[in-house]
Amino acid sequence: MSDLFSEIHSDEALRVAEFPVAGEQVYLAHAGICPLPRCVGEAMSRYLRSSQSEDQETAAGSVVGSARERVASFLSVASSEIALVGPTSDALSVVAAGFPFVEGDNVIIYQDDYPSNVYPWLALRDRGVELRSIRPSQLGVIEVEDVLAVADSRTRLVALASCHFLAGFRPDLNEIGSALRERAIAFCVDGIQSVGAFQASLEYVDFMAADSHKWMLGPSAAGFLYVRKEWHDRLRATRWGWHNLACPDFVAKDSLEYVAGARRYEAGSPNLAGLVGLEAALGLLSRVGMERIGADLVTKRAYLIDAIERKGYQVLGGNLPENQWGGMLAFTHPAKDLQEIFSGLAQRRVRASLRKVRDGTEYLRFAPHFYNTRSELDLALEGL
Repeated sequence: MSDLFSEIHSDEALRVAEFPVAGEQVYLAHAGICPLPRCVGEAMSRYLRSSQSEDQETAAGSVVGSARERVASFLSVASSEIALVGPTSDALSVVAAGFPFVEGDNVIIYQDDYPSNVYPWLALRDRGVELRSIRPSQLGVIEVEDVLAVADSRTRLVALASCHFLAGFRPDLNEIGSALRERAIAFCVDGIQSVGAFQASLEYVDFMAADSHKWMLGPSAAGFLYVRKEWHDRLRATRWGWHNLACPDFVAKDSLEYVAGARRYEAGSPNLAGLVGLEAALGLLSRVGMERIGADLVTKRAYLIDAIERKGYQVLGGNLPENQWGGMLAFTHPAKDLQEIFSGLAQRRVRASLRKVRDGTEYLRFAPHFYNTRSELDLALEGL
């Protein structure tokens, strides 16, 4: 078997060919929206070309089934537990809307999580569900004790991110999920900031949502919702169409008869072009190997933390244990204009992200992926 990681890092022409963005800029914003690798763009282009001489569904062939299988294999779950519902926000909304809450129940969230994993739960207030927010000692650093401190006998679900989008901290999903399962509390995870960067364990997770446009290196609106099989008859479908209900010969029946498995949450025609891209993207990541990717991102983060702190910047979560690092890191400076630094990086053809937290503090964020090189990181560091 070829070592694609080593091949890419030893052959610059191959690296640029496989990741065309590398020929244009140093792209360190994968925690935002990724550029597409060549294999993903070409797979989608082939599909779109074939769709000009055939209907889109026929041109797609069996991609809906094969993409579902690919996602399931990537996560080490059953394909029947995967719904291909697109954006993370949509998938989390499916869980929030369909979960069997009753008035007086409560849900635990983290108010300073990314809004996609806050707003679907805030909307539950209209149903008489109480929202409780975790209050960790450090921004984005959530431990099991922080969760249990606000849980009680009416807590029905905890909704967390697999990695905080600024702190770059990955909570221990197994530890938290195990503690919640002992208490019969469901666990919903926004996985978009770790799936594709680190191996995910879903042993104690009931629901996970992630779109492919960040670390999975896929197109937007081509994500998934994982629903543990024990929840298929308890999580209500809140959207209805030909795809998730029985309609033999496209004739509507007199009653709602849901198809089996997590497909019941897919109401209508899927994003076929997106699924073609998703399948290609996961194929690429599988060829490189998730252990290799995760180890590389930890190495890059360590190198960046050391260099950035030596320049006088303050790294958010710089003191976190390595085994819970995410792929991104955010940093600020008490005496520098980060807007100016951000613009200067762009002039150097370095793409970073600029974000604010609740108190108004600005942070620059670097989020490299496995194909970024040490020389690219050095070029970015020179711009600080």
